[in-house]
Amino acid sequence: MELIDTHCHLDGNSFAHDLEQVVERALAAGVTTMVAIGSGDGPPDLEAGIRLAEAYPFIYATVGVHPHEASKADESTWTELRSLASHPKVVAIGEIGLDYHYNFSPPEVQRDVFVRQLEIARESNLPIVIHTREAWEDTFSLLESHWPTAGPGGIMHCFSGGPAEAERSLAMGFHISFSGIVTYPKATEVHEAARIVPLDRILVETDAPYLAPVPYRGKRNEPAYVVETARRLAEFRGEQLEALASAASANWRRLCLPAAKAKG
Repeated sequence: MELIDTHCHLDGNSFAHDLEQVVERALAAGVTTMVAIGSGDGPPDLEAGIRLAEAYPFIYATVGVHPHEASKADESTWTELRSLASHPKVVAIGEIGLDYHYNFSPPEVQRDVFVRQLEIARESNLPIVIHTREAWEDTFSLLESHWPTAGPGGIMHCFSGGPAEAERSLAMGFHISFSGIVTYPKATEVHEAARIVPLDRILVETDAPYLAPVPYRGKRNEPAYVVETARRLAEFRGEQLEALASAASANWRRLCLPAAKAKG
């Protein structure tokens, strides 16, 4: 069985003392590819994911400004982001979007920064990785205005909505990525969404070090644990784990690798 952790944050202090062991456990669990999200601590350093991708042949990267750090972005950020988007192991722009739960950056700034990055993703012909929290309507509205359905596509990362949000995302051409949330007993809306997403639009992720799945909930998450998320997702859908894992891996390759190969 092969799995791809399509979204993990392996930079920073959480893995500073044992990254090699974390990577070894992931490979031993059947996780053949990991996508290091490159938002890091935000501008001016946008290369957190690239540094990992250059160190490991099986790690790819994204680049982008997380909505939490939107206030740190300036014109030099967009110049740097355009340049980094051409790196041969950068497979997407992200994670980008809106987060109205914490509002670490003002909502109007988040929206402006989101739109600027949608423009760069279109120019670079790269898919996007969307973070949305308590901001579904504004997220959809901006995507409808600034992101073509027939474009390079994208991922609704760490999906936390229900069937309505899933259907709307699918209609806009997005893949749905399920995290450890799908293993939580009270996440009933996510469970319902998991049952209706077509197999050819499903992805799995850890969002490590956050949101560890059952039975590791409350502990630091790591890429090896994506197996538990995939296992629970397959159970909800009445599918074999191996079949779901194979489909999810093929989905990610189809979405993210063409642009990388075109650059390489």
